[in-house]
Amino acid sequence: MKAVVSEKGQVTIPKRLRERLGIRAGETLEFDDEAGRLVAWKASDRDPVDELFGALELDAGTDAFVDAVRGNSSG
Repeated sequence: MKAVVSEKGQVTIPKRLRERLGIRAGETLEFDDEAGRLVAWKASDRDPVDELFGALELDAGTDAFVDAVRGNSSG
């Protein structure tokens, strides 16, 4: 697949590629170069730490979990 770069540096991502990768209008992409190639990926709107918030289901609070992991029997 090919695309022409406009005078403003704009490129249209081919429809087939947008559909395959789930890229929608208004979505933000990040760009970088790797070994002389242009690489793009979907930018995350959320902080990676926020992505994990609530992922761990605990029977007790965080302090009790940390105590258990550290081998403390007092928690």
